[in-house]
Amino acid sequence: MVEQREQIIMGVDPGTNITGYGIIKATGNKIELVNYGIIDLRKIKDDHAIKLKRIFERILSLIEEFLPDEFAIEAPFYGKNVQSMLKLGRAQGVAMAAALFREVPIAEYAPKKVKMSITGKGGASKEQVNSMLERILSFKFDHKMASMDASDGIAVALCHCFQRGKHGKPAGGNLNVKGKGGGWSSYIKNNPDRLK
Repeated sequence: MVEQREQIIMGVDPGTNITGYGIIKATGNKIELVNYGIIDLRKIKDDHAIKLKRIFERILSLIEEFLPDEFAIEAPFYGKNVQSMLKLGRAQGVAMAAALFREVPIAEYAPKKVKMSITGKGGASKEQVNSMLERILSFKFDHKMASMDASDGIAVALCHCFQRGKHGKPAGGNLNVKGKGGGWSSYIKNNPDRLK
């Protein structure tokens, strides 16, 4: 009997008021929810730098506690409010910096990609995503413990799990492969969705 490799994946939905996170464990075809929650920054008024510091510290402590093998994060979506976009980008940046600090590989997914991966519809509502997560992972979301931003974090982790190739390797294979069919040209050909 071949021993199946266990993978811990941390997913993050960055935000400057609420950052959601979810941690899952994948062993072969079995996926289970390990932990989820939010980093609530709403009480910090008018000090964006302190919010960013808190995001970095909390993400780092979660990484040190759960030791994820991979880290997936939702990319900020393009909106009309440039200031909001900049703030979301900074929140994403410090969360990524925490993963980089602990040398955890990072993958980034557009919100539509996450929704499509979980529900089959890129325009699905948060409620639809949450309902599918409960069915896939066999759990009941505790709304008293965390906001829907936490389920977004779980969805990002699960999306990444679905996107990985066989044997826990990231989809698209190894970028360091030399010779025919390897390297960036092969990666780009096999992963056109990553270039959007």
